Amino acid sequence: MAKIISGKEVSEEIKEQLKGEVEELKKQGIFPGLAVIIVGDDPASRVYVNNKKKACERIGIYSEEYALSADVSEDEILSLIDELNRKDSISGILVQLPLPKHISEKNVIERINPKKDVDAFHPVNVGKIMTGDYDFVPCTPAGIMELIDRSGVLVEGKECVVIGRSNIVGKPMAMLLLHRNGTVTVCHSRTKNLREKTKNADILVAAVGKPNFVTGDMVKEGAVVIDVGINRLENKKLVGDVDFETAEKKAAAITPVPGGVGPMTIAMLMKNTVKAAVINKTGR
Repeated sequence: MAKIISGKEVSEEIKEQLKGEVEELKKQGIFPGLAVIIVGDDPASRVYVNNKKKACERIGIYSEEYALSADVSEDEILSLIDELNRKDSISGILVQLPLPKHISEKNVIERINPKKDVDAFHPVNVGKIMTGDYDFVPCTPAGIMELIDRSGVLVEGKECVVIGRSNIVGKPMAMLLLHRNGTVTVCHSRTKNLREKTKNADILVAAVGKPNFVTGDMVKEGAVVIDVGINRLENKKLVGDVDFETAEKKAAAITPVPGGVGPMTIAMLMKNTVKAAVINKTGR
């Protein structure tokens, strides 16, 4: 039986640590603040935003929410971001994606001050991740690294396979593993002989957005399997990108869905917001 890597437990530990850090920072005159912009009424986005607000309250982070209608203009969003960039009480700015089709995500992301970009999607922060000299990492890959570390798994010298090449998960994930001296293969929809690649993986990260895509026969005996996917089946059941039942039989350690990578994303957003508060106040 594989060891279950519980993101729920680890995220609780991180939030408790952050609560203590925030109390100390406030004594030094540093007050972390997060602004969240949500456009339209996508139900999944609303759930995420509500969870972020709850996490802020628990940790002691000041938060503001800007709920804009789906027909808001791009210029209105950009001018709101300009205002938040100037606002001293806000150390982190997050725009909930996806945005309506008439708004350019690229323009919106690039308008955020890189020092307040707690999602780490701005090209400046993306470039810093490439060189290894970064302040912020996208929340999901950052959370995965915490799960790997706290499970006592060493990355150095390991064969690491990332399935998926998105800017939000796949690419930064590959870079973080590379910075830890893992040997990294990035697979995607055009990869040939995918099973051969995944069977070599000591650490396998699945971020493809397809339910139960990775099956047990694709997993190396004793591998660490990280499942980034959250997919709702027709019967309303939540499953990941990994077929948990068959993969668990082969893996040494595996993340469940739900309760694996998901809770870590918000914990790492909180961590980035606290870090941003220090950077914006002290320049460090």
